[in-house]
Amino acid sequence: MQQTQIWVFGIGLLAQLFFSARVLYQWIVTEKAKKVLSPPAFWVLSILGSYLLFIYGVLRNDFAIILGQFLSYYVYLWNLNMQGLWIKIANIVKVILLLTPVAAAAYMLRDLSAFNVTFFHNKDVPMWLLIFGSIGQMIFSLRFVYQWIYGVLHHCSVLPLGFWVWSLIGSSIIIIYAIFRLDPVLILGQSFGFVAYIRNIMIGNKHKKTALNEN
Repeated sequence: MQQTQIWVFGIGLLAQLFFSARVLYQWIVTEKAKKVLSPPAFWVLSILGSYLLFIYGVLRNDFAIILGQFLSYYVYLWNLNMQGLWIKIANIVKVILLLTPVAAAAYMLRDLSAFNVTFFHNKDVPMWLLIFGSIGQMIFSLRFVYQWIYGVLHHCSVLPLGFWVWSLIGSSIIIIYAIFRLDPVLILGQSFGFVAYIRNIMIGNKHKKTALNEN
């Protein structure tokens, strides 16, 4: 493996480390509470991981990864606000957090013809595989759109049962995509979360049944 490739994979693995840490932490506090929780640290780690994974996607010329990060990034920020953390962040940091994805998108799209060749005619990623991977990333990222809609309707930052169902479906597709892409970063990251998604579904169902019985 070339030195440049090792450096790129290192960024991706660090991103997945943050994502895995958020899932592990959420899992631990959920097991202790015996109900699905949405701790503030989950969203902080999400933003850190998203930043790095976006960079990784650009370096890997992988549009599926980039698309996934754009769909979920601002939902992470919304949850930070709902958790009361956004107001504690320095204004300069807020500006950077808000504008970085926009600036990155503008940079990538500055030459549309080159962007088209790089991302949609990549010899390493056939079009069918790009579409398949993008579907997985969209489902995986739309779980946060679902979570955001649920949170807006209920005026709180929570991780509802449907979030984990979407996570499980999207993760399954991404793992298959990663196997075809021979991408150890995605395989390791998704495999770790897969177990936690199933466990959260089990805990969520159990808590729901308990609440119904009490009523």
